[in-house]
Amino acid sequence: MDDRVDRSGLRVARVLADFIEGAALPGTGIATDSFWDGFSALLHDLTPRNRALLARRDQLQSRIDDWHIAHAGQPHDAADYHTFLSEIGYLVPEGPAFSIAPGATDPEIATLSGPQLVVPVTNARFALNAANARWGSLYDALYGTDALGDPAPPGPYDPARGARVVAWTRAHLDAVAPLVHASWAEITHLSVKDGALHILTPRGATALADPAQFAGWQEADLCDWQILLRIHGLLIEILVDPTTPTGAADAAGISDIHVESALTAIMDCEDSVACVDAADKVTAYATWLGLMQGTLTETFTKNGQTLTRRLNPAVAAYHAPGGGTLPVRCRALMLVRNVGHLMTTPAILDRDGAEAPEGLMDAMVTALCALHDLRRQGGPENAPAGRIYIVKPKLHGPEETAFAVDTLDRVETVLGLAPNTIRIGLMDEERRTSANLMECIRTARARLCFINTGFLDRTGDEIHTSMEAGAMLPKGEMKATPWLQAYEDRNVDIGLACGLIGHAQIGKGMWAAPDRMADMLAQKIAHPQAGASCAWVPSPTAATLHATHYHRVDVAARQRALAAAPPRAGLDALLTIPLATGRDLTPDEIVAEVENNVQGILGYVVRWIDQGIGCSKVPDIHDVALMEDRATCRISAQALANWLHHGIVTEAEVLAALHKMAAVVDHQNAGDPAYRPMAPVYDGIAFQAACDLVFKGRIQPSGYTEPVLHRRRLERKATSGG
Repeated sequence: MDDRVDRSGLRVARVLADFIEGAALPGTGIATDSFWDGFSALLHDLTPRNRALLARRDQLQSRIDDWHIAHAGQPHDAADYHTFLSEIGYLVPEGPAFSIAPGATDPEIATLSGPQLVVPVTNARFALNAANARWGSLYDALYGTDALGDPAPPGPYDPARGARVVAWTRAHLDAVAPLVHASWAEITHLSVKDGALHILTPRGATALADPAQFAGWQEADLCDWQILLRIHGLLIEILVDPTTPTGAADAAGISDIHVESALTAIMDCEDSVACVDAADKVTAYATWLGLMQGTLTETFTKNGQTLTRRLNPAVAAYHAPGGGTLPVRCRALMLVRNVGHLMTTPAILDRDGAEAPEGLMDAMVTALCALHDLRRQGGPENAPAGRIYIVKPKLHGPEETAFAVDTLDRVETVLGLAPNTIRIGLMDEERRTSANLMECIRTARARLCFINTGFLDRTGDEIHTSMEAGAMLPKGEMKATPWLQAYEDRNVDIGLACGLIGHAQIGKGMWAAPDRMADMLAQKIAHPQAGASCAWVPSPTAATLHATHYHRVDVAARQRALAAAPPRAGLDALLTIPLATGRDLTPDEIVAEVENNVQGILGYVVRWIDQGIGCSKVPDIHDVALMEDRATCRISAQALANWLHHGIVTEAEVLAALHKMAAVVDHQNAGDPAYRPMAPVYDGIAFQAACDLVFKGRIQPSGYTEPVLHRRRLERKATSGG
């Protein structure tokens, strides 16, 4: 990081300058000096405002802390609390009704409903998998997971399980694309004749109950027929090939069912990565650039074979029933998630020698990389509407939303883009944003591409904001509290009231148990039923299975019904504090809660600090694998910090749990040759980081984990190269 170059008054890490000048700028038509001059001016003008917004967060938090301390021991007065939050500017007045007006937007954002993948952009293989996850095999997803209620058996193909997979898919087709007086399980022949779908059963010909669901077809060298059905906007492809083992065993020769799965994929530069310096950031930016150029490849070894992964073709051509060609998208529409306003980066030192805000750097460089898609010869492949989609996390209220919007204004000026080319995804994951969501949307109305909810970060902020109010309920019990249901309902209701239908996504959060697909199939249908047009999934396989929920639920109809109904929750419910008042916690419950939180923190942090892995599948105390990222770490750390602060547990008890669970985590990672054990000495940097997150959690800004994790990861890299 000492190797720097001067660029327009900035001291830029050479590795970043080389990437921008040697890889990102060529082909954009932007002169090097012009770029650096514009970037330097942007940082000089906007950094003071960034700092002022962070100071405003601290000021509001201090006022809220003082209010709770002054009212300690008194019954909570919701009306007085509401008035107080308005007086200090935490709550802002709501303006008149309005509708967003973002202009032309890609259909995956505006009109289609389906799964959304989120992957760490630092892992090129994962990023390619996500981009290519627009389509997935339903047969494979059902066979290879526990979606049928039991895990896939080891060893060779099991015909009995295969028959169960086929039966499941036929029942699903009966539910979402019914035939006239027949079942998909009965059909003996499926083809296209004279542009029409031809279906036979032992009892004669039949047809789709809704003929409009037939969307197109292909005849291919490797398959007799590829027949498309369209259900609630999503495509299902039925492959007919009796020469395959599966097709030979099927009366109609159906060899597989492919479903349109991940309509969109967020390439994440934030919670699921561990980027702490210029080299890390360049790794992230280079992957994003390769995706936008369409040139990214990744070579790896699997089962003794060397494989190379690359992007699928952008579009495939099918025959349309009415004649002509039906273009079918073969890649997920890619968005990129920048970091929030909090952190600075050593990758760039500004004119005063201070680290630049990382969020400003992300906005400029990720948009620069995306120019390669917009200016591609023949037109954009990722975003045919000519847009760049940037997801902005951890915004606190309308002021910070306005700053994010103004930042993108400046980025567009530097890059020579038309106004509002860059769209913003507004993550509703901080309490001040939830409480002022309509005004946040109003601020971003010309750029908005989505709003979403996220239980984990939102709960972490809920705990931190009300830290002085008292001891909180156990983490798992938060889901049954009034504020959370109000949060989930208000996000949809306000989005609908602000005219997001037909213009922007309304999203829901992540399914965090990637190995529990049966549970996901049973539970995650609640997201489209709630009116959400997308919801996060942790893998391409999960996207394929979650897509079946959108076949069963007409999200557009659900949204219209909700928009016509009265709002389901008010602000008072949202501001309910999830205190453990009246909840008698037993010693066993306390121990279990502490150890469960400690387990998640240690299992995540040890890989983050020692190996630079920003998102991990971490076994909990019951050996159930859960996806852990900075959001899950935040809620666990804040929950423990709260109980420590209010005397539910002592520092000695938590430290004992950290020691105990460190040994458990060591055992769970025993097969990883790169793993460094934490026990029995407990003096490693990773273990110290976990302790900092808990014992210093109350004083972390907004309860965020980034300051501790970044500092400790940099320390780790300095001592051993990480």
